[in-house]
Amino acid sequence: MSTITGYLAIKEHISNNLKKIDGILPENKIEEEVNNTKLVLAQIGYEMFAKVISVESLPELEEDDWKRIIRELETHFDVKMEAGILIQGAEQQERDNTWWTGVEKQLNKKYYWERYKNHISTFLPTDVVRAIDTDTDIVMNNIENPIVTHFSRYGMVVGHVQSGKTGNYSGLVCKAADAGYKFIVVIAGGMNNLRNQTQERLNDAFVGQTNGVQVGAGKGDSDKNLTPYSLTTVLRDFNRHDADRASQGINFETISVPVLIVIKKNTSTLKSVISWLEKQYKNKVADHAMLVIDDESDYASVNTKDKEDPTAINSGIRRLLNLFSRGAYVAYTATPYANIFIDHEAENENVGRDLFPKDFIYALDAPTNYFGARKIFLDTNGRHLIEVTDNNDDLPAGHIKDLEVTSIPNSLKEAIQVFLLNIAVRSLRGYANSHNSMLVHATRFTAVHQKIAIKITNYLRSLQEDVIAFGKLSDAKIQSYNIQALWNTYNQYFNQKEFSWEEVISVLTDQVGLILIREVHQKTTVPLEYRKDISTNAIVIGGTSLARGYTLEGLSVSYFLRNTVFYDTLMQMGRWFGYRSGYEDLCKIYMPYDKIVDFAEIITATEELLEDFQIMAENNMTPEKFGLAIRQNPNSALQITARNKQKNVREFNYSMRLDGKAKETSVLSSKADEVATNIESIRQLVNSLPTGFDKINNHFLWKDIDSQIVLGFLKNFVTFQNDPLGLTARMPISFIKKYVEERVINWDIALYSGQGEIFTVNSNISLRKEKRKIITKADNNYELQNRQVSSGNAESISLEESERKVVGTNRIEARRIMKRPLLMLHIIEPNPEISSTTDNALAAFGASFPGDVLSDTETITLKINTVYYNNLLKEVEEENESDD
Repeated sequence: MSTITGYLAIKEHISNNLKKIDGILPENKIEEEVNNTKLVLAQIGYEMFAKVISVESLPELEEDDWKRIIRELETHFDVKMEAGILIQGAEQQERDNTWWTGVEKQLNKKYYWERYKNHISTFLPTDVVRAIDTDTDIVMNNIENPIVTHFSRYGMVVGHVQSGKTGNYSGLVCKAADAGYKFIVVIAGGMNNLRNQTQERLNDAFVGQTNGVQVGAGKGDSDKNLTPYSLTTVLRDFNRHDADRASQGINFETISVPVLIVIKKNTSTLKSVISWLEKQYKNKVADHAMLVIDDESDYASVNTKDKEDPTAINSGIRRLLNLFSRGAYVAYTATPYANIFIDHEAENENVGRDLFPKDFIYALDAPTNYFGARKIFLDTNGRHLIEVTDNNDDLPAGHIKDLEVTSIPNSLKEAIQVFLLNIAVRSLRGYANSHNSMLVHATRFTAVHQKIAIKITNYLRSLQEDVIAFGKLSDAKIQSYNIQALWNTYNQYFNQKEFSWEEVISVLTDQVGLILIREVHQKTTVPLEYRKDISTNAIVIGGTSLARGYTLEGLSVSYFLRNTVFYDTLMQMGRWFGYRSGYEDLCKIYMPYDKIVDFAEIITATEELLEDFQIMAENNMTPEKFGLAIRQNPNSALQITARNKQKNVREFNYSMRLDGKAKETSVLSSKADEVATNIESIRQLVNSLPTGFDKINNHFLWKDIDSQIVLGFLKNFVTFQNDPLGLTARMPISFIKKYVEERVINWDIALYSGQGEIFTVNSNISLRKEKRKIITKADNNYELQNRQVSSGNAESISLEESERKVVGTNRIEARRIMKRPLLMLHIIEPNPEISSTTDNALAAFGASFPGDVLSDTETITLKINTVYYNNLLKEVEEENESDD
């Protein structure tokens, strides 16, 4: 392996040559440039080439080094990112939506934007910079020209968790300032660490200086007269005393540069800003344009009380917007559920209209190098996932805040070992100066975090002592049980062809003493800080304080046990999403099976949501219509029900739209009598069907069957239910029955065959059971692995052969063109240890409904009462007890 300096110097030289090429790189250009460099080295030698690229010396690179250079440059240069998708409100569709791109952008010097673009071009792929430019142009077109006499615009930008939303709104801030927005407020998360981090990033992107020192986009900037005026700093949130002192002799009438404040999402801070504006500028402030960026807008900004008495933070944001006659509010979030639940008609004469994004919603694309939920949980065969099965004794789910932590699970010890080894491997790859982080999120209680931190500290210390004492000895594994454990872990998870064990343990011996442990919660005494002068290697223990927007630098190992019923909360806790150039293969996430499946389920639901969004955008639908589609989506049912708890009503109607959706019995009863009943239900149903059927790829299909036959089956089949409506089991059986009752339409029925043992349904029909992995649960149920009953594009069976070829594996598209609802019947052959079943078989079914989000049909409506709330929402109550 070459020295780090030589490797990085040559890679940087090739990268600089590639950057000189305008536009998208031609195919194979990276490999061609690498080969050219190798040819030059062969001709003039390493010593002469070192002088050419201004480094002291260049040891020879090995073939593996050249392959890695190609791989890492491809990661950077071959990244693609598309423009986002826009939905506009009815009034917005009639306005001038080209004021920025049509005229102003061409005439404007774009000082702040050009400076920012040049800055990010040094480290972001060309296509990503181009997409940020396009995306922020579209948002600019929709927030209004600041010279317009009176306006108020409300919009929302939806990105992916840790995908670069801060970079996007930094670009928006720069363009808004160029256009003439005078006062820019960025409302960061509810924790100091996130506000401080956001301020630091905006200093880099927009202000261009910190404490008088040029940083980021401001480096080398000669025109200090255009430096934006920031009333907040990296270490200090807004307060009236500092603002009064800083702004003496300056107001919006006399200052020629934009004014920025970055504030924590906090009631008292919002009050201070409003009070200062009212005192400082009296009525004059209304003559200037203000842009408000609400980061993590689904957190605390949404009113959860009556519209006549809104929550304090919601009220504060609305009062702030009301101070200006020219104002734009842009919410940024990765999880828009809460924002979409806002009443779009809510208005209060004291604080103004609510924050529903009535004018536009813009969904950002993610770059192809984004290490996101699909890549982790669905597309990579679980290679980044390690199932935790041993936490119940030490860190059980649903524990109380007084939990005694006497030890940590072996799985957590292994995760720490992987983290240490990652530090060494990244160093050997040439990233010795990069930050490395590990996340431990195992509880919602601060006191338990503190106890876990003590145990991790003790374990880490034992590792450090042994590695330092024995790491460079030839018999280290014999001398130390800890080093033997590290060696076992290295053999299990790492590519030993890349680096030998001796190389890894040698580097680790030099670096292991530099690893820190940091707690991030409300009672933190020593803050987590990533220094700019040296690398930080940190094991970070925390919960809520880390779950909203905060970025852990160089995160490669996560240990996650946290529970929540909310999609958005769970996704926000996924700090492991983001960009992992040069070490994506090292990333590991430790979590229980339930959580792995929860994430997979959320991804599917979110992708369906974006599919609906795309369809609605193509058909000029409005944010109100999109909000209604989310509220009526079956996947939203549990989320909406939980959030209605604060309304204090005895009952409310919940409407669900099943068009274009499919629901399956992925959780089944394990009671022997109910298992037998369900097998018999399928037999009875098949016996009641016509003797004529189509046989397609060994599956059986009956077409145009009376809905009453389907309803009879649904009433006989015993679905596993924790709640009357089936929302927690994700099989809303009550709604499906009502759909059949209310829609007098015929169904298609399919009975599927698999690769298992032969199963006889009746004298005319035999099939092979479908093999499925079954997870045994404690509460009288079986759960299908990944909560998936059917495989492939099971719904396409009811299509014509020509249609099946067109839709391929796209199940959503199959539903869009289906003529009738489809009842899907399955005889499951479980894994051998599930032995208590009749005929070694389990019965399952699914229901697939034709149409899509635009289908003009009535929704299915049921009443939900307070008794149901109390049973369903115990987990929500526990969630509210969180103090981390």
